[in-house]
Amino acid sequence: MAAEVSRSLAEQFRDHFTGEHHLYWHLTKAMADDLEAGGVTARICAGWEGADPGAVVQLRLLAGLFREVLRGDADDLVPFYPCLGGLADPEGAWPLVHTVMVRSEERLRESLAVAPQTNEPGRSAALLVGLTEAVRRSGMPRVRLLEPGASAGLNLLVDLFRFEGDGWSWGDPESPVLIDAIGAQGFSPVGFEIVSRRGCDLYPVDAASEEGALRLRSFVWPFQVGRHERLSGALAVARRESVVVDAAGGADWVREQLAGPADDDVLTVIWQSVTRQYWPAAEVAALDAVIEEARSRMPVARVTMESPGKAGGFDRMTDHSSGRPVIEVDGEVVAGCDYHGPPIEFRLPLTSVCRPLTIANPSPPGPASVGCSHE
Repeated sequence: MAAEVSRSLAEQFRDHFTGEHHLYWHLTKAMADDLEAGGVTARICAGWEGADPGAVVQLRLLAGLFREVLRGDADDLVPFYPCLGGLADPEGAWPLVHTVMVRSEERLRESLAVAPQTNEPGRSAALLVGLTEAVRRSGMPRVRLLEPGASAGLNLLVDLFRFEGDGWSWGDPESPVLIDAIGAQGFSPVGFEIVSRRGCDLYPVDAASEEGALRLRSFVWPFQVGRHERLSGALAVARRESVVVDAAGGADWVREQLAGPADDDVLTVIWQSVTRQYWPAAEVAALDAVIEEARSRMPVARVTMESPGKAGGFDRMTDHSSGRPVIEVDGEVVAGCDYHGPPIEFRLPLTSVCRPLTIANPSPPGPASVGCSHE
């Protein structure tokens, strides 16, 4: 029976990646063989043989290995990591990786306790689209931004990033974060001011800390160089801008945030991205109810970037199994997007999403307000 369980875990390693033969494709195949042979992979994964596939043990181990490289404890592997400038053929990585795994066996065993967690700044392109539509509909450019399931809260910094699409741009040209190739020809982002921003997560990551940054980097696949560049820029912004991410569950936290009075001229936007599939169905329903109740007391908009499908408990191997995400504003689909944000394809007519915002007696822009330009 133990052999059958071990083989099942090996199959999870072997079957996780298909298509392009990148570094992780080669490593998961070699690790699967080593697991079945009772090698160092089997010793590291001892006790995890019966883990649910949703635990993605293979990604935990790969991230632990990546942290060895990022800490400088496995410099001989740097040539195989494109995000670090490596150009070596990944087919030749396994013998060196095996040596590192033997040398760092104890740390890699401990690394399996660290659940996969990313905070993709590219998803802020979806938030920009949702904010534009929410502000346009409400006529309220002053925004209180709340994010349940925020991880490190990087997307809460949306107004400090630079966005470039097909014929339009938005945000600070000097921002260290450039999110480009968004597409969305004809899109016209509005100016808005984020007057406050706050998030929650069951296991928040401090992006301003060295350990938090290391954790976030390690779960971004090393051959996705553009994602690493965006993350590096967002981490630089997070080190200079304070973002509070509370350790809390989504529904209770949002209820607490919405319990007090809000300024009449502030739109509260509750934003979430690729979180619903990880929450129990009861938590999703509770959050829905909290937001609907608050609508009677204050201006509220809800912006989501989620894969279509039922709430809670997806039977999945990765985030990508349930369909490409859609961007919704108050339950209405306005656009589709990729798992990491761009490119964006509008579902609503652009005359709706891009209609100019008209506000009677607008207040002067605050220090956090941002405008857009067309190229």
